[in-house]
Amino acid sequence: MKIPYFVYISAIVSLVLPAVAQDATKNLALSPAPHPGKEKSHQNFNKVSKLGEAPLVFLGDSITAGWNGRGKEAWKKYWAPLKAVNFGIGGDRTEHILWRLQNGNYDGLKPKLTVLMIGTNNTGHQGRAMEEHQGAVYTSSSEQTAQGVEAIVKLLKKKQPQMKILVLAIFPRGANTENKMRQQNEAANKIIAKLADDKTVFYMDINKDFLEADGTLSKEIMPDLLHPNAAGYEIWSKAIMDKVKTLMAD
Repeated sequence: MKIPYFVYISAIVSLVLPAVAQDATKNLALSPAPHPGKEKSHQNFNKVSKLGEAPLVFLGDSITAGWNGRGKEAWKKYWAPLKAVNFGIGGDRTEHILWRLQNGNYDGLKPKLTVLMIGTNNTGHQGRAMEEHQGAVYTSSSEQTAQGVEAIVKLLKKKQPQMKILVLAIFPRGANTENKMRQQNEAANKIIAKLADDKTVFYMDINKDFLEADGTLSKEIMPDLLHPNAAGYEIWSKAIMDKVKTLMAD
């Protein structure tokens, strides 16, 4: 007897949904997972790590990866002289960096300092089905995102006990303070700030440097209201340079 199509589909859904629902109950920000399609970047960072030469690492998502693009002139001016390396991968969330750190990134390195900024994709990717989480629909509250950042900091300290960590507030996004994603990032920042012990972990919020006096974000700094352009990377560099040099000198 031919099985009606809707009966077949219902059976498949009944098998899939429980697994997805179960995954959705987890804090996915704390669930290490490889980033599909980013294997080459991960492998390249492992090669750089094994060389053991970089005293300064920038670690994060596409905003950090952008030092190789829109930020290349600022990188050449400010960070190349400090022999920095860029471990940014576009689209990364906290769980991707946790996986990277568990799978070769930093193995062989002995940096003096890491500049970490991660979390905006935890906010921005909500509502999407994620291949690396077995199709679970992604959620990450401000608290969960902050927990993911905390887990990264703890793992960095374990892997590199000699290293200092400069945690940056998640950058502003959206046109103004009414933007829901910006509000969620700011709520996460308030929690992330508490990670600083001012001994090995330090926190900086440079977000006001990107904003107008009324809190609006100009497209002349971030054309898509998320990623800095060349002027934005110049602002970023100037805002943290003194702190970076101080931390690396100690």
